[in-house]
Amino acid sequence: MWFKNLQIYRLPAPWAYTPEQLEEALASSSFTPASSNELLRQGWDKPRPNGGLVHVVNKQMLIVLGTEKKLLPNSVINQVAKARAAEMEEAQGFAPGKKAMKELKERVADELLPRAFSIRSNVWTWIDPVNGWLVVDAASPAKADEVIKLLLKAVDKLPLESLRVQRSPVGVMTEWLQTDEAPAGFTVDMDTELRATGESKAAVRYVKHSLDPEEVRRHIAAGKQCTRLAMTWDSKISFVLTESLAIKSIKPLDVLDEKDAGIRNDDERFDGDFMLMTGELAKMMADVVEALGGEAKA
Repeated sequence: MWFKNLQIYRLPAPWAYTPEQLEEALASSSFTPASSNELLRQGWDKPRPNGGLVHVVNKQMLIVLGTEKKLLPNSVINQVAKARAAEMEEAQGFAPGKKAMKELKERVADELLPRAFSIRSNVWTWIDPVNGWLVVDAASPAKADEVIKLLLKAVDKLPLESLRVQRSPVGVMTEWLQTDEAPAGFTVDMDTELRATGESKAAVRYVKHSLDPEEVRRHIAAGKQCTRLAMTWDSKISFVLTESLAIKSIKPLDVLDEKDAGIRNDDERFDGDFMLMTGELAKMMADVVEALGGEAKA
């Protein structure tokens, strides 16, 4: 298993919290299926069938936040309520007022909820207590915030901080493009976004398109800065670095896929992938931080 997106946070390194302590902390808010009259249910689920809430491989911890959400669009509620209101108007000779319509919609929602479809989703979080990383596999900060909020509620005095670096990712990525020189250990790939800093918000995007250095320099000279840049680290992992220091669209390259040979069953494959992923991503994140001037200390 490989994370697709990294929202990155910092813990003290090493972090002394044990898997057993984390398991106990998460147990009080473990996932259970939503009841028939619940619209949303969240809780900590088991990363592996028949396992615990904390899966551990080579000191690395994996947890997962499970969410069950009922699909009950307002348009459906409004449609049924409108039909009911028409029936009421025909029976009583006048249309229901604003307050009556509000109550009618609430009754319709309560009535339809037990029959609504449920959608299950998981958000995975990797905790590296050795190197002090906490990483949420989420495309958006808002989705990561859901995990962090419940984790902070479960783990008393969790010493968690956002990752901060010495230099602005936008400034550094723009510099790499302007000089046509990637930092040591990285190569620049064919996807990028350059955006104007003024009111126009004009943007130029390259998607699977070679970056012509002169053309890119002209955009930079016109006031645009790099907000997204596709890169490859150590010829092993391709990714997109964003202005907010999120790492997206992660893809392990063939040189890593070949290391799966000889793995016999699903459990071994899962643990092997997790161990490989955490080992390589920990090194990659450290190199990204170094390329951005190192960590900013409080």
